[in-house]
Amino acid sequence: MVPGKYSEEMGMSRDIDEETKQRLASLFQMKSIEARIAENMKSIRYKIGVISGKGGVGKSTVTANLAVALALEGYRVAVFDSDFHGPSIPKMLGVEDATLEVTKDKKILPVTGPYGIKIVSILYLLPEKTEAVIWRGPLKKKFFDDLALYTQWGELDFLLFDLPPGTGDEALNLAQSIKDLAGVIAVTQPTEVSALAVAKSINFARKTNIRVLGIVENMSYFVCGDGKKYKIFSGNGGEMLSKMFNVPLLGRIPIDPRVAELGDSGYSLLVQDPDSEFSKEFRNLVNNLLEVLEGGESR
Repeated sequence: MVPGKYSEEMGMSRDIDEETKQRLASLFQMKSIEARIAENMKSIRYKIGVISGKGGVGKSTVTANLAVALALEGYRVAVFDSDFHGPSIPKMLGVEDATLEVTKDKKILPVTGPYGIKIVSILYLLPEKTEAVIWRGPLKKKFFDDLALYTQWGELDFLLFDLPPGTGDEALNLAQSIKDLAGVIAVTQPTEVSALAVAKSINFARKTNIRVLGIVENMSYFVCGDGKKYKIFSGNGGEMLSKMFNVPLLGRIPIDPRVAELGDSGYSLLVQDPDSEFSKEFRNLVNNLLEVLEGGESR
């Protein structure tokens, strides 16, 4: 035996053991946080992520109006604005000037928006609305977990997570921290360029064992004054993704210039013009979503 060889080997063994202990401790801590989040959210029936693989498809517009559509049907709804770098849900729901309150036992009280919709967003914690959030992954994970764990959600029928585009930190945080997620809704435009990018998000969901509830094709068509439908964007991205992944096409949402105008003012076309094509399609979307949730069609 070479002198000192045995002790060196034992030292290496001790180092490896210590590293293993640290990893196990981190794993146990993460599992503990996940369990505590699940306990805090146990009174929420459906937790749904709204995803896309590409920016500019109107994902947050879909999330905000889906929340309103569900609330108008009498459901108790909340929105977790998970886009930490570009939070827009508070403005779209007309509560960007509100503030989060904290109880004596350090629970966060969500802002209450139209029709009783509860909203939690990083926007309420920024010194200025235009302040940039410059965070790496670990900070975003910690912040996501803290909001999920310490927010007093109460009893809800739906909690919608509005995620940023892509398959990065925020999507991973949702997959890791919310174990009883009902599933995700993927939002696309009709174009093939958009659909191919959104396909990456759907593949992400499949690889992380998250159920894909269905596809929403936003900006699908435009209804002219003569009542005829015209396609502004080429392609049938929603139908393409539906067939590609064998999941339902939950809805085709038309373009209506009033949606953007009202969104900037914190209002929804669903309320301002309930007979519009936009409003009718969102009601169809809600019905289709409920069928999937209750019937277990998608995978």
